[in-house]
Amino acid sequence: MAGRNGRTVRDLRRGNRTAVLQRLYFDGPLSRFELGPATGLSSGSVSNVVADLAADGLVEEAGSVDSDGGRPRTLLRVAPHSGQMIGVDVGETRVRVELFDLALTELARTDRPLTQDGYDVDVIVGHIRDGIAEVLAAPEAVPERLLGVGVGVPGIVEHTADRGAVVHGQTIGWNAVPLEELLRSTSQLPDAVRYFIDNGAKTLGQAEMWFGAGRGARNAVVVLFGSGVGACLVTPEVEHGRAVEWGHLTVRVRGRRCRCGAPGCLEAYAGAESLLARWREEGGRPPEGADEETALTAMLAAAYPLQSADPDPVALAVLEETAEYLGAGLSDLINLFQPERILIGGWAGLQLGTRFLPAVRRHATTYALRHPADKVTIELGRLGPDAVTVGAAILPLADFFARGGRRAEPVPEDRHPAWRAALEERAPR
Repeated sequence: MAGRNGRTVRDLRRGNRTAVLQRLYFDGPLSRFELGPATGLSSGSVSNVVADLAADGLVEEAGSVDSDGGRPRTLLRVAPHSGQMIGVDVGETRVRVELFDLALTELARTDRPLTQDGYDVDVIVGHIRDGIAEVLAAPEAVPERLLGVGVGVPGIVEHTADRGAVVHGQTIGWNAVPLEELLRSTSQLPDAVRYFIDNGAKTLGQAEMWFGAGRGARNAVVVLFGSGVGACLVTPEVEHGRAVEWGHLTVRVRGRRCRCGAPGCLEAYAGAESLLARWREEGGRPPEGADEETALTAMLAAAYPLQSADPDPVALAVLEETAEYLGAGLSDLINLFQPERILIGGWAGLQLGTRFLPAVRRHATTYALRHPADKVTIELGRLGPDAVTVGAAILPLADFFARGGRRAEPVPEDRHPAWRAALEERAPR
């Protein structure tokens, strides 16, 4: 029966289960006494919900704590082994697939390098499919506990009513690729195991906001700095984050041609691919046949030698120019969104690391308006190279919590718009 606000008893129970699960997940272990103020539920409701979740195997005891003059209070936590998720990072040099438990502890992983075939759709779909099968064959895997598969991809992800997630990846040659449909048609997973596909910068941002340097911030931008550049915007209005094609802001009229085809994009100056190309054009010599990560390592070693040798002036000049472009690009984010934090992640961001950060901060402050620049901090992300896969795995986890710890129903055959709208409302953005 629905109440005056349209909510049914079932909705209320689901909301209560969600509230308890989330508080235990982010703030636990907690006692039943502490869960009341943390969730806003009465002590009776907390007891009922905890009993319900414990019966489902989702909550377990985690020791006890002394109380003021009474019996010790039992601490509770979300049971890590009660569910598993897969996170997939369709990266620039490899497709990485990882299996996690509910506490996002890695249980298994596989890396599948991208060679000359690059982003060929069939190759990528095959890597994802085979990677999923491989991690589910690991001894720690319990396939019947799998909650879903999250996938982070380059490009704009459109959720359609009839074909699921469709990827528009102009920089990688993907034009309206129905990735969810392709994965579903080739997968051996049960129909109830859903795919959650989103932009890789958004999954990176989701991970940093849940578990990394973004925790506690209400207004932040998380930057993915790799072969190209992207960003995820998190504000009170878009608390789960929104991917923004920051790398394709025009920073120079009639400038270098970007891999998207347009002239003068930020990515054409600040992405690792263009950074290495400019080094070559100026006479630099990356290792023959090296991938981008190896080549960037060599460039950094040339620009900042460990011994007393003189730095390579060409490599140093290109890196300094890249820092200025990146800082100028960050100033646009500062002026537009006035974030309290900007976090830099991605494999190239991690490689350049603290050596690069002071120059980037200096240029961002120079180009930004003074008032918002004074309020922002610019730091590196904390989650390392697995941040995109962790963030991808969070997508089915967040959906599971939003359902009150109930597993999803099988995907409807017709994928009618109401079903898609409900999924978008529940899933992190």
